[in-house]
Amino acid sequence: MSLFQRLPVNDQEPNWTPESWRSKPIQQQPHYPDKSALETSLISVRAMPPLVHHGEVNTLRTHLAQAAKGEAFLLQGGDCAEQFSDCRKSTVESKLKILLQMSLVLTWGARIPVIRMGRMAGQYAKPRSKDTETVDGLELPSYRGDNINSSAPKADERAADPQRLLQAYFHSAATLNYTRALVDGGFADLHHPQHWDLGFVRSSTNRAEYEDIVSRIRDAIDFVESTGVRSTTSLKMVELFCSHEGLLLDYEEAMTENVAEKWYNLGAHSLWIGDRTRQLDGAHVEYFRGLENPIGIKAGPSMNPSELVELITRLEPANQPGRITIITRLGADIVAESLPPLIKAVSEAGRVVTWVCDPMHGNTISTSEGLKTRDYDAVLSELEEAFKTHATCGSHLGGVHFEMTGEDVTECTGGPQELSVADLSRSYETHCDPRLNYSQSLELALRIAQRLQKRRQTAS
Repeated sequence: MSLFQRLPVNDQEPNWTPESWRSKPIQQQPHYPDKSALETSLISVRAMPPLVHHGEVNTLRTHLAQAAKGEAFLLQGGDCAEQFSDCRKSTVESKLKILLQMSLVLTWGARIPVIRMGRMAGQYAKPRSKDTETVDGLELPSYRGDNINSSAPKADERAADPQRLLQAYFHSAATLNYTRALVDGGFADLHHPQHWDLGFVRSSTNRAEYEDIVSRIRDAIDFVESTGVRSTTSLKMVELFCSHEGLLLDYEEAMTENVAEKWYNLGAHSLWIGDRTRQLDGAHVEYFRGLENPIGIKAGPSMNPSELVELITRLEPANQPGRITIITRLGADIVAESLPPLIKAVSEAGRVVTWVCDPMHGNTISTSEGLKTRDYDAVLSELEEAFKTHATCGSHLGGVHFEMTGEDVTECTGGPQELSVADLSRSYETHCDPRLNYSQSLELALRIAQRLQKRRQTAS
């Protein structure tokens, strides 16, 4: 018997429920040897309180609708795959700090609201190209993320463990709780000394640019306060949303709730469908089509323009602004060729979407030692081309999507520190894909701010 009341989603397919995906072909799911243990864990997750409020989800949709029109800009970033061990005070603070600093720079350049969204508090699962991998000569089940198995190179640790679903919930809750406490406690206050710390800016040129921005913002704050407005909440608090890839559907179903005759996934404000799980007849599209949450669609080089339009229409037949975000991940070498047909097809179909550039995934390469890396110049090149292409096509680039960290890691080459391949081993910490470090992230924010400033000046 179904645990969920059946509610109509659209006229063509009226029988959607949070579990209707189970009748569809599915990709990228782990094999759990003990099905009863899995169900026990899922029952426990279903009994837990939501991690976010549906009102926050609705607010995010409104903001993303503004971004679709060029009236706001999305900054989405965080780890490729979170680890339970990263649920620490210092790590959470550094993630929040870099998001705040980047958003500050973007706001100054664009003069429009910046939507801050972390790849955090739930980004524990990752799709894999193969079911097995070889570690130290031993073939093992692939590491699929901390909410599924361990990265330890032992056969028993690589088995899918349903207890990790509960651990994922509690680590997500702890991360969100501390993030909210930081924001409510004034961590995002524009007067806060953390906001103006330039210790991580090693390049003298970047330091001068950032100091100039900080000086101008301080002058603006001083002017506002000189008029007698000293306690404005907007100077002290920000909105922060959380997101992750909706990969593990057992868990996502357990986080789904009915509120006022609408279905929300209350394990995140927004979720996205990965490039490997976007099959039109697949389980992931079936699950996502019934949610009220804003949904991201990763669009890689294999995405056909007509397929993209079909996918958007299936997920959001009502064509409501703010519901669908297209996250293009094409690569610096082909973005100029591949992006215009996608924009044209969506525009001609009359679909309202928010366009976002992910310049990370299409620019991943491997070193001779087998380390995955990304070059800063390639990342910047794809971003620059995306801005130019959207301007040429008459659309708006509404945001950016980065894999980044607040730590001083050495996983991507180039940038203000001019990291080489030889530098990667110094602090290569990722268990998945390479991330931009602190200074590389801020440098990109400066470059994006310059682009947004030009766009603003051209429009005026």
